[in-house]
Amino acid sequence: MKYDLIISIVVYKKYDDAIETIRSIEEHTGSGLAKRIYIVDNSCSVDDNADRTEFEREVRCYKDTVYVNTKQNLGFGKGHNYTIDKLDSEYFAIVNPDILITDDTFENIISFMNDKSVGMAIPKIIDSEGDLQDAYRRTLTVFDMFLRMFTKNVFKKRRNYHSMRDMDYSHPFEVPFGQGSFLVIRTDLWKKLKGFDDRFFMYLEDADLCRRVNENSKLMYCPNATVIHKWEKESHKNKALFKIHTQSMIKYFNKWGWKFF
Repeated sequence: MKYDLIISIVVYKKYDDAIETIRSIEEHTGSGLAKRIYIVDNSCSVDDNADRTEFEREVRCYKDTVYVNTKQNLGFGKGHNYTIDKLDSEYFAIVNPDILITDDTFENIISFMNDKSVGMAIPKIIDSEGDLQDAYRRTLTVFDMFLRMFTKNVFKKRRNYHSMRDMDYSHPFEVPFGQGSFLVIRTDLWKKLKGFDDRFFMYLEDADLCRRVNENSKLMYCPNATVIHKWEKESHKNKALFKIHTQSMIKYFNKWGWKFF
């Protein structure tokens, strides 16, 4: 069977959040959209445990979900790439396990992508208070990454420019870098690009993907689709994750060139 949409959700231990995400998708996605949801579990659960077993049981209650236990932590990009050879759909969605949808977001985005010039789309991403998140950025520079990772409340004008705060979010526009918490891409383009560059274990694999999409097509902001992202910015709190973030930044600039400003 060829699906309209295949959704990929990579999970790492936070099963309660992932179940909320899956429920919201199942509740708000219209039955006219033929979909399949792959749940890729990176939680390293070789043996059964109560939390994983209960999560798998609930996931399997939905007829269109497929649970995959990788039995290792593949990382974000490689986790989403795990199903690439199994995809038979028009569109592929990358969805974080801390996303909630409250309307038929996928139908709205797919309608938006009837414009064949759009290779990938990103919706309006808000927090639980309804405020727009910094999910859209201009092309990365070393200076902008330094500001985000090491400073607060300085160079506000530059930060707002980099985060595309000057754009009109009631209209579509091209996005150089869209956050990988929720992206919908044409499956043939996803396969052509061979998914994420899995040399990035975590962080900036989305920036790299967006850059390659924009070399082949366009990443566009879709104003008539909205999702809620419970963004915790964990790399700002966890030293190990901060180290991974820094390593990914070095890999990114080694690949694309060290543009400082």
